[in-house]
Amino acid sequence: MSKYIVSARKYRPETFRSVVGQQSLTHTLKAAIDSQRLAHAYLFCGPRGVGKTTCARIFAKTINCLSPTAEGEACNECESCRAFNEQRSYNIVELDAASNNSVEDIRNLIEQVQIPPQIGRYRVFIIDEVHMLSSAALNAFLKTLEEPPAHAIFILATTEKQKIIPTILSRCQIYDFSRITINDMVQQLQYIASQEGITAEPAALNVIAQKADGAMRDALSIFDQVAASSFGNITYQSAIDNLNVLDHDYYFRLMETFRTCNVPEALLIYKEIRDKGFDSLFFINGLAQHLRDMLVALTPATKSLLEMSDEVAQRFIEESRKFHPKFYYRALDLCNTCDVNYRTATNKQFVVELTLIKLCQILDATPSPTGGGQPLKTVATQSQQPSAVAAQPQAAAPQQPTQRASQPQPAAGVVSPQPVVSTPQQPYQPATPAQKPQTAPASPVGYRPVAAPGGIRTTSASRIMINAQVQKPQGAAGAAEAPTAGKRRNAAFTEHQLLAAWERFITEHPHEKVIINTMRMSQPNRVNDTLYEIFVENQGQVEFFNTHRSEIVDYLRTAVNNDMLAINVNIREGGPAPKIWSPREIVDDMCKQNDAMVGLIRDFELGLA
Repeated sequence: MSKYIVSARKYRPETFRSVVGQQSLTHTLKAAIDSQRLAHAYLFCGPRGVGKTTCARIFAKTINCLSPTAEGEACNECESCRAFNEQRSYNIVELDAASNNSVEDIRNLIEQVQIPPQIGRYRVFIIDEVHMLSSAALNAFLKTLEEPPAHAIFILATTEKQKIIPTILSRCQIYDFSRITINDMVQQLQYIASQEGITAEPAALNVIAQKADGAMRDALSIFDQVAASSFGNITYQSAIDNLNVLDHDYYFRLMETFRTCNVPEALLIYKEIRDKGFDSLFFINGLAQHLRDMLVALTPATKSLLEMSDEVAQRFIEESRKFHPKFYYRALDLCNTCDVNYRTATNKQFVVELTLIKLCQILDATPSPTGGGQPLKTVATQSQQPSAVAAQPQAAAPQQPTQRASQPQPAAGVVSPQPVVSTPQQPYQPATPAQKPQTAPASPVGYRPVAAPGGIRTTSASRIMINAQVQKPQGAAGAAEAPTAGKRRNAAFTEHQLLAAWERFITEHPHEKVIINTMRMSQPNRVNDTLYEIFVENQGQVEFFNTHRSEIVDYLRTAVNNDMLAINVNIREGGPAPKIWSPREIVDDMCKQNDAMVGLIRDFELGLA
């Protein structure tokens, strides 16, 4: 029985042509050999396992070959090539700088440089992991590296070029090795499998290549491991079982829960993944990568960024069309936030589960008849031409004879929310260059831009219109009755009356702490007869106010008996920062709000520390 040799050694390239994934670099080295323009020092740098030391050996072998081929490769038949293949050549000296990093080691190397070659024209000194040399050793090496004998060539190899001092870099020709692509590794693994009589599924080899992270040596080591455990029959399932890889199917199942807004199913899938022993941080990073792959698969121009087999890539392309790009943008941001917060969280499982819940809520929570969630909805915003809009209220007041009684008209100059029709979500179709419209681009599937009266499209992203259709008032003390169907209230009112109604709403809703605090700090300012505006501190207050818009605006309209009333919410720019209360001011305010607090402090003799 012959001795087993691992694939990384058995199939180590011996010619430039057999080097995997470094075609442009090997072409440059062959051209330098053919033109006899050889430098005295080279620096090969790049990630691990991409062929730096291998190319250095092939280069040393080729420049000493006595009869190179027409393609610029070593002949493997001359005395120099045979000595190299049998590892008895004195023309190649390899030094491991990780264990020989002192000045004394460099002094011994300099003494060997003076010895001329026995066969061939050059002696090649390969120094691996050169960044491990001490500063004194590097400085001792400078003179010899810059002016070596004519027969000496130095090849320095490193994975960390940034650690090498500039005086060394300036004396070398630098070659940067790139990570090996997934397709190149899969092709090489297929070749090795055919040579070894191993059956391997393309999807399994793709998993191995992805696990190797651009290093061919790592891919070969993983290949040997999976081949041994599967007895020469490498399947997709055996690969993911041996390598502890989370299958794409889990992530595709999660994407379906996001589409259908199915929070319980998403949490159950996450539990299933944890029960299999996968780390939660590994899971959330894998989900982010899956979302990224689906995003780049959505557009033909970016499909080349998918580093996977054609079969898997086609599945990503088909599944990606079920979502709009904006879904992926929000989902990726949530995954990134989870990754940042995970390391500092006390309850790490809760952080991941909360992220999954938010991902399920990106689409509308109400499922469509086909099981898909509602499309993402745009937020109605005010036009960038407020003066033109504000001039319309008086002209829009007359009643139209053909108006339906069940649909009261919104105030002029105000954007009204459109009713959402529960329709199946269509796959997203990215536009190709030939399909680009000549005028305005068509709205994406699932998006319905809302237009203001008069055809003015709402485009401002910094001002959100707060408005609602006329509804029956809720809890408005002393308010007038709801208008007769098809009629609109248009009574004149003053700013003082609106402010009084504003204060009554605050008084009548003491439990809505966030909204009433926002209303206390931001009272409405008059723009025209029916249009008012308030200023808040941040976007969060805008969104929270927008959540309560129906209740607030309906209350105010009923209080002033005018359905034309509209309120804009703006973010205060350059305004005063909100007041930060001291502990004493907080206690004083609590005492004003609740007389029992004074007695509590007195009875228990409480005080501020």
